[in-house]
Amino acid sequence: MEELRRKLVNAFILIVFIFVSGVMGYVWLEGWSFFDALYMTVITLASVGYGETHELSANGRLFTIFLIVIGMGAFVYAISMVTALIIEGELNGYLRRKKMKAKIDKLHSHYIICGVGSVGRHVIDELYKTNRAFVAIDKDIVQLDKIHCKESILFIQGDASEDDILIQAGIKRAAGLVCALPSDKDNLFIVITAKSLNPTIRIVTRAMEDDSIPKLRKAGADSIVSANAIGGMRMASEMIRPKVVSFLDKMLRSQDASLRVEELSLGRESTLIGKTLREANINDATGLLVIATNNDQSGEYRHNPKSNYVFKNDDVLIVIGNAEQVNECRKKFNVR
Repeated sequence: MEELRRKLVNAFILIVFIFVSGVMGYVWLEGWSFFDALYMTVITLASVGYGETHELSANGRLFTIFLIVIGMGAFVYAISMVTALIIEGELNGYLRRKKMKAKIDKLHSHYIICGVGSVGRHVIDELYKTNRAFVAIDKDIVQLDKIHCKESILFIQGDASEDDILIQAGIKRAAGLVCALPSDKDNLFIVITAKSLNPTIRIVTRAMEDDSIPKLRKAGADSIVSANAIGGMRMASEMIRPKVVSFLDKMLRSQDASLRVEELSLGRESTLIGKTLREANINDATGLLVIATNNDQSGEYRHNPKSNYVFKNDDVLIVIGNAEQVNECRKKFNVR
């Protein structure tokens, strides 16, 4: 693509050079004024078939023949470069979309991000840094280009409220969906559409207005994030517990830090079930620190669980560690 652009620029420079040479040639060979030479050069290169401005000498006619041949060649070359640039751009776009579709079709238990604005990009950054599979959707190709610089990011250009677009993103196989559009109305419509296509999918949505929260919850959103509420709590925390905020920021938001708070789900196949925290020895085995447990059935949280706590089916472990430690725990104890 860059090579074609370079050739196109060279063709444009050649045309300008031929045009200037034509004007100077008529001025020098025929002694014409600049305007007459300019007019003759234009009608010659444009091949409009107008008559000669003045009677041409033999040298002038030879020069005109030369100008027509060289000019036509340059124009044909420029047109071929423009055509190749368009065709290659469309071909590359088609091949890229086809390749992405093949990758998306293979995804399971992935996440779908609707809206790649300022909020959506932060969601994408976190999923990308924690090696989660996801697909981004946005109508604006400019917004999508901002995330395409990262390798392996899959995206679809389109309206996330349309069934076809969500189906292309693998909504029926997805584990979760994030609505990050700036309009509560748009987010509400996406929640309704997504739940109709996959009733069990977990949906986290953004809410701009507090009045929209009950509507979004009623539509099926599992978690609603209010920018106003989060911003207010953050400002209060910065005032009364700045060191805690600084620690969490460094752990959760630093571009370089790999330490994360993660959750691990225990299914029936997990080797942790029936063992105590002491027997499992998770910290020594993987380096992870278990700071809390939660059970999906009871909804009960246990903060800083004791060493005699017995792991049960459907338990969720809240742990602190880096990505490698989390992956090691998933493999070693067969957790999700």
